[in-house]
Amino acid sequence: MVRFPRGQGGRCTADGLHIPGAMLGLAARPWEATERAAAGRETAPVDRRGFLRSTVATSTAGLLAGVLADTDAALAYDGEVDLTSLQTTVEKISRGYNGQPPEDVLSQLVDELAGAGPLMRLHHPRQDRLDLARAIGQLGGMAAIVLHDMGRSRDALACFTTAEKAAKQAGDRSLRAWVLARKAMVPLNWGAPLVAARIAGQARQAAGRADTAAAAAALAASVAARAHAIAGATKDANNALQHADRIAGKLSVAESADTWLGYGLQKHFVHRSQALTHLKASTLAAKSQEAGLALSSETGMTRTLLLLDGAMCVRHDGDPAGGCQAAVDALTRRPGSYRAGLVRQRAAELYASVPASDRNLAEAQRLADLLAEAA
Repeated sequence: MVRFPRGQGGRCTADGLHIPGAMLGLAARPWEATERAAAGRETAPVDRRGFLRSTVATSTAGLLAGVLADTDAALAYDGEVDLTSLQTTVEKISRGYNGQPPEDVLSQLVDELAGAGPLMRLHHPRQDRLDLARAIGQLGGMAAIVLHDMGRSRDALACFTTAEKAAKQAGDRSLRAWVLARKAMVPLNWGAPLVAARIAGQARQAAGRADTAAAAAALAASVAARAHAIAGATKDANNALQHADRIAGKLSVAESADTWLGYGLQKHFVHRSQALTHLKASTLAAKSQEAGLALSSETGMTRTLLLLDGAMCVRHDGDPAGGCQAAVDALTRRPGSYRAGLVRQRAAELYASVPASDRNLAEAQRLADLLAEAA
């Protein structure tokens, strides 16, 4: 222990630790006058205290407002929640874009999630909680679909992750398989077919053999077929296609509904067309494209994707100019704002497959211009 001379300990401590003398009952230390002179414009202690009191009061008021809002919500909760409105919205939005811009549909989905998510913090009867989790999983999955179509792959994956958590909480195997199959389409369409095949495999496993998950199983098999086809695994792709065909032919009316949550014939033909296009089986692909187009609206994204598959088949058959022109025709049928995201990605794949020696063709240059406009 260091001992100070009698009467000097407090002064040495104040000076050594830079403690103002007044705090130790001593006279002001010599260095205090120097610091005050150097500070010049330093705010007076009473002003600092006033500022701190004001800041704390403002922060407390903001915190209090949030606490009271949460408390009021908790007091208003009587142990029951009516999910009719939420479930009605899920069913309505699941029918697709219906001519609406993806941004508008995404806004609706985000609004619904913002209202439904916090309800999970409250205590509900078991069945209400399962139904709420199921609705959140469906909303999250559909939001991810829109984000995927817009080309926002990272955001889409984040939404799918939340949707899968909700499906697990709902104990809904069919919903979880659907979420996983849809999730696999993100890496599938954005350059990672091996990852897509793995996730599609998880979806098929989640679906199992239960009839209640048949639609999800068919979707998962179709996505797996596309992933294997892109990766060059022809045998696996054909096996998955056959499996998807078998399931799709036995779906109930409810499961085969033409919605984002169902697996309608149009959707089956779209996936089949993509797989066969990548397998370069142009004749078989054309049959799926024809069948899918017969079920598609004149302005929907599905029609454009099928037409782009047809353009790729023309390219595969040795006609790069014809393939590029077919792609140009497909793109120009859609408004400019609808040529971004997945549509642009699919057209860009076709352009990338055109040999460098053929990119000076007028058709190829026109396609390149459209891609640049949609970037």
